[in-house]
Amino acid sequence: MSKFKKFLDEQGRVTSWPAKRALKIEVLKYIAEKFEEDREYKEKEVNNIIDQWHTFGDYFMLRRGMIDYKFLLRKRDGSMYWREKESEEE
Repeated sequence: MSKFKKFLDEQGRVTSWPAKRALKIEVLKYIAEKFEEDREYKEKEVNNIIDQWHTFGDYFMLRRGMIDYKFLLRKRDGSMYWREKESEEE
């Protein structure tokens, strides 16, 4: 987390989007960790949680990034999202 600490405010919210791909992935992983494992969320709940953890107002981009990197999964129709439980090996 120390690599992208400069992107966080005092409350731990992401304040800006990094330019480097590796840092972007770390930010997405950080926000994804705010979701409970094996719990289903509606899209509005996902957006609200993402909004709580960033200040630059682009929950859509962050949600899409978490889906693209499979930090969050979703039903094909977008009606339900979830974070899979991490295996012991990870």
